[in-house]
Amino acid sequence: MNQTSTTIWRSLQIQKRVIFALLMREIITRYGRHNIGFMWLFVEPMMFTLGVTTVWSLGHFTHGSNLPIAAFAVTGYSSLLVWRNSGNRCSKAIEPNLSLMYHRNVRVIDVFLSRLILELAGATASLTILVLVFMAVGLVAAPVDLLTMSIGWILQCWFAMSLGLTVGAVSERSEVVERIWHTITYLMFPFSGAVFMVDWLPKSVQNIVLWLPMVHGAEMIRHGFFGNAVRTHENPAYFIFANSILMLIGLSLARETQRRVEPE
Repeated sequence: MNQTSTTIWRSLQIQKRVIFALLMREIITRYGRHNIGFMWLFVEPMMFTLGVTTVWSLGHFTHGSNLPIAAFAVTGYSSLLVWRNSGNRCSKAIEPNLSLMYHRNVRVIDVFLSRLILELAGATASLTILVLVFMAVGLVAAPVDLLTMSIGWILQCWFAMSLGLTVGAVSERSEVVERIWHTITYLMFPFSGAVFMVDWLPKSVQNIVLWLPMVHGAEMIRHGFFGNAVRTHENPAYFIFANSILMLIGLSLARETQRRVEPE
């Protein structure tokens, strides 16, 4: 192994230890050491999704569809929470961790990644546990195409990470961005694919909402879960392209933010 390869490997090892340390710090700071501690990581999104599912089930909200309410709510709200919470957690994430920037090995990207890993892990655990529990009690059937559902979830997590990096870096430039972002999340909720299937919409509206990357993630997850029982309109190629562009933007902004916060 040449010196360059050794240096790269050494850097990766250091970054892995830094991110792990930041993860532990974030868990203790956010959830503490008492009660159920870090289990709130996935219990919190589970409670929200379970609450929505319960309300929908009691209210018999079917949106004119014969799809199981529990399965529809779980797949929809899980796909919503993963990107919304990722953006929220990365917004103004550097300010409370600014003192850590004096450590040579701690970078802005490490702070973002530690928070994103927590959110993605929590959302994934929440979705998995809820589906298994609902299957056990007979509320939902097993996913028809687990591979398609998994790929859709991974792509949605990629979108969430790209969005989190972008929102986190931009929010460090102005406090106004943080407030605007929270408003945007509320405005985007009804268009995110969480509460509708694209096929239910008029053709003219379908062409508009399909410009939103997260809609393709929700459609793909439901395609995998329900199979041929639903008609979906996801475009994986477009979703990957949009995620790639957003990721490049997020990484570029994070790099520029690093130069802004580096101690003199």
